[in-house]
Amino acid sequence: MPKSHFNFLFLTFLFSVFCINIITAQEGIVSINQDKNIDVLLNLKKEVNKSQSNYKIQIYNGNRSGAKKARLEFKNSFSNWSTYMKFETPNYKIWIGNFKTRIEADRALLKIKRKFNNAFIFKPKKEKRNLK
Repeated sequence: MPKSHFNFLFLTFLFSVFCINIITAQEGIVSINQDKNIDVLLNLKKEVNKSQSNYKIQIYNGNRSGAKKARLEFKNSFSNWSTYMKFETPNYKIWIGNFKTRIEADRALLKIKRKFNNAFIFKPKKEKRNLK
């Protein structure tokens, strides 16, 4: 048997052993041991995130009929964001969206400003809750 055939068979054998070793190395059993309070903490974090004030866009500030008109006009033009009518004496305000980041709000504002020139981004004040 020539030496080149022997080298070829030897390299093929080594390659086969190497491949088999890699394939079988991926087997195993994983068990996760975690504290039971982690689920409680995750649920608490979800609640905190829900109550956190995110960025909003205001498109209108004025009387009630104007607010209704602005809200309807917005819904007809932009159906992908939610609208809120907020009353702060003596004016009604139309707020748009609930954006987690300022960048997300900025992107939306660029689109909204084409139709509502006076729109602006703000972060609502957190309402104080009575904790007893």
